[in-house]
Amino acid sequence: MMHWFYLVLAIAFETIGTTALKTSEGFTKLWPSVITLGCFFTALFLLSLVLKTVPVGVTYAIWSGLGIVLISAIGWVAFGQKLDLPAILGMALIVAGIVVMQVFSNTAGH
Repeated sequence: MMHWFYLVLAIAFETIGTTALKTSEGFTKLWPSVITLGCFFTALFLLSLVLKTVPVGVTYAIWSGLGIVLISAIGWVAFGQKLDLPAILGMALIVAGIVVMQVFSNTAGH
């Protein structure tokens, strides 16, 4: 079960790193740049631990899908970036795909 905890942490660090990347203004601001690199390194390390147990396709689907949803929500709240209906529907389909894999697929490595 630790692999799921590591995946949640990896997604959290990746999301924080991406948010810091936005505020780094192309790596021209020191602390947001340091946070970005530290978070991305940590996220990838944690992701490598997950890949010892969970298939790479399943891991990446969850990682990217939840990352898209989380960073879009942060973009909306923190940066005032709006999403239109097709974007929201597309993200809902991504989340639905993750749920289908977790609930119905034997590939997910339960």
